[in-house]
Amino acid sequence: MSPLLLSLMITALMLALMGLRVPIAVAMFVAGAVGYVLQAGWGPFSNFLNSLAFARLANYELSVIPLFILMGHFATQGGISKALFGFASAVMSRFKGGLAMATVLASAAFGAICGSSVATAATITSVALPELTRHGYSGRLATGTLAAGGTLGILIPPSVPLVIYAILAEQNIAKLFAAAFVPGLIAMLGYMIAIAVYVRLVPGHAPDHDAPLNPSQGDRSSPLATQALRGVVPIALVFLTVFGGIYGGWFTPTEGAAVGAAATLGVALLKGELNFAKLRYCFYAAAQGSAMIFLIFLGADLMNSALALTQMPNQLAAVVQSWGLPPLWVVSSILLFYVVLGAVMDELSMLLLTIPIFFPLVIGLDFGMPPESVGIWFGIMVLMTVGFGLLAPPVGLNVYVVNSLAPGVPIAESYRGVLPFLVSDVLRTLLLLFFPGISLWLVKFIT
Repeated sequence: MSPLLLSLMITALMLALMGLRVPIAVAMFVAGAVGYVLQAGWGPFSNFLNSLAFARLANYELSVIPLFILMGHFATQGGISKALFGFASAVMSRFKGGLAMATVLASAAFGAICGSSVATAATITSVALPELTRHGYSGRLATGTLAAGGTLGILIPPSVPLVIYAILAEQNIAKLFAAAFVPGLIAMLGYMIAIAVYVRLVPGHAPDHDAPLNPSQGDRSSPLATQALRGVVPIALVFLTVFGGIYGGWFTPTEGAAVGAAATLGVALLKGELNFAKLRYCFYAAAQGSAMIFLIFLGADLMNSALALTQMPNQLAAVVQSWGLPPLWVVSSILLFYVVLGAVMDELSMLLLTIPIFFPLVIGLDFGMPPESVGIWFGIMVLMTVGFGLLAPPVGLNVYVVNSLAPGVPIAESYRGVLPFLVSDVLRTLLLLFFPGISLWLVKFIT
């Protein structure tokens, strides 16, 4: 059997198992096991399994994943999202579509202490959707805004997918976080502009003027607006402590994740909304989420090892380089592939399965930049595309999550609601694709 045919067979088996609703980690593990045994036999396969788990999970940098997940759960259960939305609403309520813009702003702020797209979407939806509905926003615009805002959870550091990319591609986590800041802010502003344009071009989906959340919140200098500001000060301090410490050289990203989790726990306890039951849920949910990610790691490692035995990644890189295509064309094709793959896989599985194949290919191309800069820029481009896949039909995981929390809103309306934000995503991706310096601007300040 030729290497190409065997690679296609392994991939087809994985997709078929996924189609049968087998968990993604198990589907990759089974397909990888079959491919490995067919090429190397049972003896080498048994030896490989003997060291697989330790070789992968003994990596100290992996501890950053459960810590950032735990930090996000402390923020979710501690009522921090309410304070963020209250402050954003007080600031933005004077603009047409302001409450929807406040939702995006709150999502970005919550994403800065969460690191998960789905968690950001679900948490902000529980707080903002009742207010959006009460103020007369259509189900289409409300759910579309919440789904799009949720993607900011992985675009603005800390980002669990970006951590996974850093580990797989052996890139500096702190530099990747720095590279994601400006694109994340561009994404937030792009979504707010999309709302401003949409509510003016398509009337009837937002009120002409947003009434304040209560009578005195329309004035930014009012006592309640000041109270909302006081509510977000501790959250801002957590963010500044974590990232100021990382970039100030006080602690590593892993230590920063631990500091951030502890500080977020402290803020949540001070707010008085984190009881023992919620605290226990935070640790359980963090352990459950981390176990899922680590299991996907093991399945992807076995799958990638089987593909490596076929020499398919090396052959693919050699073939692409022999074509002499412009490097941007190659990267554009990879990003389009991620968009298509996003219809059948979640973002973590996509990264774990494809980065070991695509990263060496991209690093081997000449972009006129040092290899480290290429690796960081490519990571940001992949992150942008993963965010696109969280919104795009026919799956769009964020759309499903938000729609499930919005009874009475047809799923088709939610998909229509994300279209303006997908346009913003496309424009932002093209901007970052042709101008890599936007992503790399902050990185040059990191030693």
